[in-house]
Amino acid sequence: MAVGAVVKDGQLVESASENSVKKAASKSGMDKDAFLQLLVAQMKYQDPLEPTSNTEYISQYATFSQVEQMQNMAATMELSRASALVGKMVEVQSKDENGDAAVIQGVVEYVTYENNKAYVSIDGNLYSADDVHAVISDAYQIAFELASTFIKAIDALPSLSDLTTEHKEAVEALQEGYNKMTAYQQGFISDEYVKLLQKYVQRMAELVAVEEEGNGENGDGDKTEGTEGDKTEGTEGGDKTEGTGDGAGKTE
Repeated sequence: MAVGAVVKDGQLVESASENSVKKAASKSGMDKDAFLQLLVAQMKYQDPLEPTSNTEYISQYATFSQVEQMQNMAATMELSRASALVGKMVEVQSKDENGDAAVIQGVVEYVTYENNKAYVSIDGNLYSADDVHAVISDAYQIAFELASTFIKAIDALPSLSDLTTEHKEAVEALQEGYNKMTAYQQGFISDEYVKLLQKYVQRMAELVAVEEEGNGENGDGDKTEGTEGDKTEGTEGGDKTEGTGDGAGKTE
């Protein structure tokens, strides 16, 4: 198991990943080997005049066996729990080089084991499974990503005063996307952005109404000119007038 070190200003900088691994390694505590060493030391340095009875040794060995079984069971449970995290989005809480709390989110790529300790790999870095603070569900992740995309799209729009009908499709797409979200997903968007969306929708409706009204006035004007022009030309230069003149000539 290897964790890459970061060099900054000629010095090694301990990352949150390294800190997590180092902290897990220091939690090994008393294992069965240490227990056997203590037992051997007790037998070696016991008082020869008052040696420890066989019954007491048997009792200690029985205690040792129980402790070993409990440790093995705890290790198996830890490894099983860590293996179940593969492919899931998790949140790890560790510390950076300054000792400040660092929160890392990512998908667990694989799990590795060392000295009965489980380590999860996130973006190529190893973290102790003990530092996994939360497991993020797929529904949460989808809602979070939708909210992030929605907020970025709102921020990409111009200000309300600079809004034009050219942005109609963008505003309509945002409104449609928000309406299609579930109540759970909409809960990830702050009230501030929801109200801002309503303002954009209202402003766009006003701009469209003004544009349609202007187009309607231009269309009425064309009809009026065409009607008046046709009637006038027909009256002033009509054949009826010329025909009346010809008839008068014939009378003469």
